[in-house]
Amino acid sequence: MAAELTRAKVDVIVAVAPGAIRAARNATQTIPIVMAFSGVDPVKAGFVASLNRPGGNVTGITMLAPELSAKRLDVLKQALPGTKRVGVLAYQSNPGTAEQLKAVESAAMRAGVTVHPVYVQQPDRYDELFASLGQKRIDAILVLSDTVLSNDRTEIVQSAMRHRLPTVFDFKESAEAGGIVSYGVNNLDLYRQAARFVDRLLKGTKPGDLPVEQPTKFELVINLKTAKALGLTIPPSLLQRADQVIE
Repeated sequence: MAAELTRAKVDVIVAVAPGAIRAARNATQTIPIVMAFSGVDPVKAGFVASLNRPGGNVTGITMLAPELSAKRLDVLKQALPGTKRVGVLAYQSNPGTAEQLKAVESAAMRAGVTVHPVYVQQPDRYDELFASLGQKRIDAILVLSDTVLSNDRTEIVQSAMRHRLPTVFDFKESAEAGGIVSYGVNNLDLYRQAARFVDRLLKGTKPGDLPVEQPTKFELVINLKTAKALGLTIPPSLLQRADQVIE
């Protein structure tokens, strides 16, 4: 698909997530590429030379995925203080999974929580995965940032609910689908931020001169309907801090 866009001689390519960014970068070194968001460190991944001076034909937004995944574990602990064992749902093929998991494990050690990573290889096997976690007496599921897992949020929530497991996600759309809590960046804000990059590039600014940006606005969404269905109580102090409460 990236090669097709290159042959079409488009003016700008907007790429979402590491796989698409890498494909676009491999397809062209001349057409400007905007990372709508990168869930991996774009410098370590070789997308840009540095955040302040990207230097090539790639610029855009990096997601702080490891830091936000660790923060979500903290939020989970605040939402469900009795949590001791957390299943971490990760997509095996995501190049950013290892970095996110490392950050979550460090946060878990500080919080006195045990984490049990579970790797998704076939998305249609969520029921099987959650059944295995139930046997380990898991208290909740933390879903790492990943486009496949985000797209499968409804299936994940439905399987988790069948096994009486609360789920914590990154985007509010997942909380709206039935996740008990989400904490992360607003998707619309990310795309508006990416659109500003496109605007500047189309007006002649070189991508190598546009510093890579990080999100500055984060939102906490709590689904009280899900909490009640699972017989769980969210502390009032966290509810007061929520940007949105679904009832």
